[in-house]
Order: sequence, then structure tokens, then C-alpha cells
Amino acid sequence: MLTLVNARLVDPEGDRVVAGGVAIADGRIVEVFTDARPGIDCGGRHLAPGIVDLGVKVGEPGERHKESFRTAGAAAAAGGVTTMATRPDTRPAIDTPEALEFQSRRAVGASPVNVLPMAALTKGRDGREMTEIGFLMDAGAVAFTDARAVADARVFQRCLTYAAGLGALVVGHPQEPGLSAGACMTTGQFASQLGLPGVSPVAERIGLERDLALVEATGARYHADQLSAAAGLPALRRAKAMGLKVTAGASIHHLTLNEFDVGEYRTFFKLTPPLRSEDDRMAVVEALAEGLIDVVGSFHTPQDEEEKRLPFEEAAPGAVGLETLLPAALRLVHDCHIGLPALWRALSLNPARLLGLPTGRLAAGAPADLVLFDADAPFVLDRSTLRSKSKNTPFDLARMQGKVLRTWVGGREVFAREGA
Repeated sequence: MLTLVNARLVDPEGDRVVAGGVAIADGRIVEVFTDARPGIDCGGRHLAPGIVDLGVKVGEPGERHKESFRTAGAAAAAGGVTTMATRPDTRPAIDTPEALEFQSRRAVGASPVNVLPMAALTKGRDGREMTEIGFLMDAGAVAFTDARAVADARVFQRCLTYAAGLGALVVGHPQEPGLSAGACMTTGQFASQLGLPGVSPVAERIGLERDLALVEATGARYHADQLSAAAGLPALRRAKAMGLKVTAGASIHHLTLNEFDVGEYRTFFKLTPPLRSEDDRMAVVEALAEGLIDVVGSFHTPQDEEEKRLPFEEAAPGAVGLETLLPAALRLVHDCHIGLPALWRALSLNPARLLGLPTGRLAAGAPADLVLFDADAPFVLDRSTLRSKSKNTPFDLARMQGKVLRTWVGGREVFAREGA
């Protein structure tokens, strides 16, 4: 029996933060209590369900020099992430049961946190021919995505129809490819001043509205992975009001940064979709606070120095985020945009439910996947200290608040900060 006491329990199901503790046995929570007991003193810090990060890229196979399951797992544990749902945009793509089983074996042997693989929706992520969704589900795929838009609407409709018959989750990346091709910023005065090609947020709206129309026609389960602009939110609202099986997520970078952070061509801020205006950022933050946006993720995308130290247009997009997800998300709490229970619904409970997992809860019987953190601890991020192989974080040298102190997966401690 492991007993954690004197904690501030973040309960996303009960929508509350309450003083108390948890008792753990055989990898599960056996009791949540509010009375005084002996045990491991949490020092009045926050204890919450471990984060379920939907959409993490790991470089195995093909790009192990950027990120391995060992380094990604270490970064996740240090960031309070207890479950990673990994993307299939590897080299080669995870589009066969054999590739998925290879990746799963690598993960089990190397990562201290849970790893759940997503598989490609089309072969080679080419958007032309559907993968063997049923066989991939049998091999352990928890969702299907090309990690980019499927340009051919007929192919995408066929994928949704087949997935609906199997109850499979399809994760879409809503963008209109023709409009967004070659763009690296959001259109506007700032992009013009920098002389960089831009894409209008309407590309996201068009892509989302197309996907939702096909979801309505097929009855599939669909998750829009990275909404970043106000333009698409009315369509999402209508789809949910109609009762479609639709959820949506947002990247922590799009929730906490805007287009002006690009500054003088700072490539660590080059993302897909690109950073938006402050008005768009606040619209997405408000959608998260009201529950229209269901999930917040890191969209961890490691890129090495050679691919980032290039002119802005040529640099690879993406940023690492496993270790910075929690302190960056706490910016929304410190700025009074959202409360801790609501934030944890988006970080843990909702993605767990989306994937059919029993995690994300502080309740008897739930897996003891937990994170203990100091929500107010200030620090300046030094990217050289990140555990990821790649260090492409937009938060380098940023002042942040919120440190993970300890992380448990199945009741086993996988991270403890020195001195915690």
C-alpha cells in the first residue's frame, strides 16, 4: 500500500480541488480520502491524474536521431505525461500491422510511461488508398490519422465509412491543402512585413467544414486534432449541437503563443498550422474554457538543429512539448482563463475517454497514473536541460510557473525531481 497525504487533489470528474490524499495498491487507486492519515507527505502541492497526451511524434522508426522511445518516455515522465498516443508520421509510416507491432515492442522495452500507437489512415500517408483498419485495430491501434489533411474527399469518405463500421476513431487535421500549400505564417500585416508566404485561417474552416459534412454522412467518430482559429468554431459548435460523434483539440502552443512570437524569423516558432493572431488565440482559449474544445495536447514534434537552423521558409515545422505542456498550460490558469479541474479534463480525462481508457480520474479503481506538481514554482526554461533528444522548444529562456515534482505510472514512481 502506498499512501499519499496532504495534497490538493485535482478532481476533473468532480470539478473540484480539495485537500486530501489517495491510497494505492496493485497499481490502482483504492481510496480517495479527505481525512488526516500517515503516509508520504505531498507538502500541500497539487496531485492530479497523469496527463494523456494525444498526438506525440516519436522518431522510431526512421528518425531515431530526433527522438527515441527512451528519451520521449523520460521527457514525458518529467512532464507529468503518463500516457502518450503516438502519431504514425514516421519513416516509414505506421501503416501495416507489422510496423505497428515493431513500434509497440520498442515502446514497451524503452518507455517508462504508457505508449498507445495510432496508425495511418491511408497507405504511406499518401491519401490515395485506405489502410487495413481492422487488422491494425487488432494489432493495437487506438486511432487512425495521416497527421495531415487527406486531400481527396472521396478517399476520406471511404475511410470514414469503413471506420464507422468498426467503431474506429479517425483523427483529422483540418486544412484545405490547396490554400495552405507553401505557407509558413498566417496572412496579415505581420506576415507581409516579414515577407513570408501566409495562409488565411479560412483554410482551416474549409477543411473542418468538409470533414464535418463527411462525418455527418457516414456517422464516424471524428476528432479534429489542432483547431487554432476562430473561423472554424461555429462549424464545430453546429456539429456538436447536431449530436455528431465529434470532438476537437488544440495545441498548447496555439493556446499560449501568437504570430508576433515569430519575431525576427525565429524558427522554433514555425508550426503547422502556423501561429495565429491574438484574436484567434483568445477565441480558442474561450472555446476551451466553455468545453467546446475538448482536448489540449503538446503535439510534440522533435526536429534536429540541422532542420531548424535554416531560413524560416525552409525550416521544418514543429516543436517539442512533452516537458513544457504542464507549465505552459498553467499559464491559462494563472491568467484566470480556466480553472484547474476544467484544464485537467482537457489534459487527461477527455483524451482518456476518447481513447477508451480508464485513466484520467481520481477515483477508486482507476489506474494510479498520477502527477504531483507545484503550480506556482517559478523558473526560466533552459532548453539544454530538456530530456528530449531534440531541443526545438519555443519556450527557451521563457519565464514559466509550475514544476512537476513526481510522476507515477500504475503506482510505480517513474520521475522524482531532485529535492522534491
